[in-house]
Amino acid sequence: MKTRTLMVMGTASDVGKSVVVAGLCRLFSRAGIRVAPFKAQNMSNNAAICNGGGEIGRAQAAQAEACGLEPDADMNPVLLKPESDHRCQVVIAGQARFRMTTNEYSHYREHAWPAIVNSYTRLAQRFELILIEGAGGAAEINLRDRDIVNWPIAELADARVLIIADIDKGGALASLVGTIALLSEAERKRVKGLIINKFRGNLALLYGGLKIIEANTGVSILGVLPYAGNLEIPEEDGAGLGISVSTQSGQPIKIAVIAFPRIANYTDFQPFLNEPDVALKYVNRPEHSGEADVLFLPGTKSTIADLIWLQKSGWEQRIRDHYAAGGTVAGICGGYQMLGERIGDPEHCESDLSSIAGLRLLPIKTIFAKEKITARVEATHLDSGLTVSGYEIHCGRLTRCGCNPVFHIRMREGQGTAEDEGAVTEDRRIFGTSIHGLFDSPQFRRHFLNQIRTHKGLAPLAIARAEDARTLRGRAYDRFASIISEHLDLNALAKLAGVAPDRLRA
Repeated sequence: MKTRTLMVMGTASDVGKSVVVAGLCRLFSRAGIRVAPFKAQNMSNNAAICNGGGEIGRAQAAQAEACGLEPDADMNPVLLKPESDHRCQVVIAGQARFRMTTNEYSHYREHAWPAIVNSYTRLAQRFELILIEGAGGAAEINLRDRDIVNWPIAELADARVLIIADIDKGGALASLVGTIALLSEAERKRVKGLIINKFRGNLALLYGGLKIIEANTGVSILGVLPYAGNLEIPEEDGAGLGISVSTQSGQPIKIAVIAFPRIANYTDFQPFLNEPDVALKYVNRPEHSGEADVLFLPGTKSTIADLIWLQKSGWEQRIRDHYAAGGTVAGICGGYQMLGERIGDPEHCESDLSSIAGLRLLPIKTIFAKEKITARVEATHLDSGLTVSGYEIHCGRLTRCGCNPVFHIRMREGQGTAEDEGAVTEDRRIFGTSIHGLFDSPQFRRHFLNQIRTHKGLAPLAIARAEDARTLRGRAYDRFASIISEHLDLNALAKLAGVAPDRLRA
């Protein structure tokens, strides 16, 4: 039987495509349908690691998880990781291949398109239904000749297309009408439904507008999804981070994450949102960090460029003052490298500089190499004995110069190993690690927070939610799948996907 396909495009970026596809993945998976996600080309520094070490966009990893699958490089064959406004690293079939500027498209396409076709073909041989996510806006006519993620994929997969608009941002009705108007006749024929996302208020007030959209586009509205708040579903990138400019209060532990211009894997800190005693915010200016107890330096796609930004924008002194006042400083991946004595880039993997001084808060040195380390790991936290799991994704090779490690890695990609990892000061108030995803573990997260509480003279708390992050995400997928089931036309959705409506209602 031919694989069925359904594609979700949007009127613009950040309208909810990734989350809606994740919800649809869960909805069809719950119905017993062998379904998989696919996005030909993703642009994001928020990556995930597959079995075997390949990189894909975190949104596709979340969608795979919603399907009950392990992430696979075929689900996102091309990942573009921005390093500046004009240059990005190109990851093909899970592996970093080369760097590209905006003027090097033809070279890029000759490598990317065959990988996209091969990945889609392999998925189509394995699954009954493929849910495809587009990128950006469906009617970006200025990029039509460069498009390898929207309409060429719809043609490759012979997909029926749904288009989403985010009404919370405003202009959703005009965006839908304008998007359809700018499509070619062949493209318009593929569009089988429209979805309004993130609606607040009285739905009856919207009915007149929906009729106008249908009259002007000739396409049916499949439904209106309500604004659902914090869904706890990982998104594609940091567009929805919500950089804070005000001091948070009300919780005894305040965590500030420095929002680098090229921040990567910001989801490392999302589990703190589930803790009752934590106020978490992302800040890009030192004066907005407030009375933070913890300053996190997160991962970054361009460590040297963001280190220079950090030094020029006043953060270096703010970090030193924070530590001197008794605060905790922690770095993950690129943020960890910044805390060291020096970062070397002799092969110019990341910049034109051969070397740059770090913040000199940890006695470590970093040397960049062209080959990227990408691996899933399991480790023991040396102070507590707790087990943590996560992943590494970096080009830096780090050397400790007389300081203690933080973790002992015992498994790498399923194989036994014995490696000390990370660095920590004697007073335990500055530490760094290359392991992403540490705080997904509720036991380790609570241990870390209780150390902060003890330092502040507060009694330790028991674990508030014992479920790990994967379990909590599973509940989030179910919750959003139920929202979709309640607010979209299931009969129409099932027909478009080529399945019996009763299966979706089971």
